[in-house]
Amino acid sequence: MGELLSVRNINVYYGSIHAIKDVSFHVDEGEIVTMIGANGAGKTTTMHAISGLLKVQSGEIDYEGTNILKVEPHKVVSMGLAQCPEGRRVFSGLTVQENLELGAYTRRDGRDAVQDDYDMVFDLLPRLKERRNQSAGTLSGGEQQMLAIGRALMCRPKMLLLDEPSMGLSPLLVKDIFRIIENVNKQGVTVLLVEQNAKMALNIANRAYVLETGRIIMDGSAAELASNPAVKKAYLGAK
Repeated sequence: MGELLSVRNINVYYGSIHAIKDVSFHVDEGEIVTMIGANGAGKTTTMHAISGLLKVQSGEIDYEGTNILKVEPHKVVSMGLAQCPEGRRVFSGLTVQENLELGAYTRRDGRDAVQDDYDMVFDLLPRLKERRNQSAGTLSGGEQQMLAIGRALMCRPKMLLLDEPSMGLSPLLVKDIFRIIENVNKQGVTVLLVEQNAKMALNIANRAYVLETGRIIMDGSAAELASNPAVKKAYLGAK
């Protein structure tokens, strides 16, 4: 399978601050690729640049061979590239069902196809089916994260950008979320995962990149990075 996303030498600034510095990486179709790094390393900024939420000053971003640098964010979604943002950001006053409906707003393939994906999401995330008429704001943190993933899946993405999906969750729920990510990938969705829980991320990923102060300083297979002494010391708690 070929390259689905290609990021080449992108640079992003916040005013005079050079946040992303000549970052290059790729994600092949069918992979789980993770990007790890400390707070402030530029992981979320990179995600927003790919989604079109931040202006890229220089460089190239290709998705399925098409340059998407100047494509509006909602059109990026309709191309099959969906982001599940940090902090979940569900619509708290709407029900679970209504949040999922919003995930399908770019779809033009008919009610039956959308209904099939409701069934798929509820099969993948049965807790959402139990709470489909419940206000999203009353869900637990873990359930809100499941809803955010389910909402992203409703646009029928080829690729899912997941930004810190385990943030603020208990260890037990973290395991649930990572199991869900693996199952989403098994459904044929390519995943780019930004995650501070490096151990769990490297455990499920095919390949990984280490981002530090806006630069990629290391990359390789997830197994290689998990066994790298510098990575173990900096991100896996080894002494």
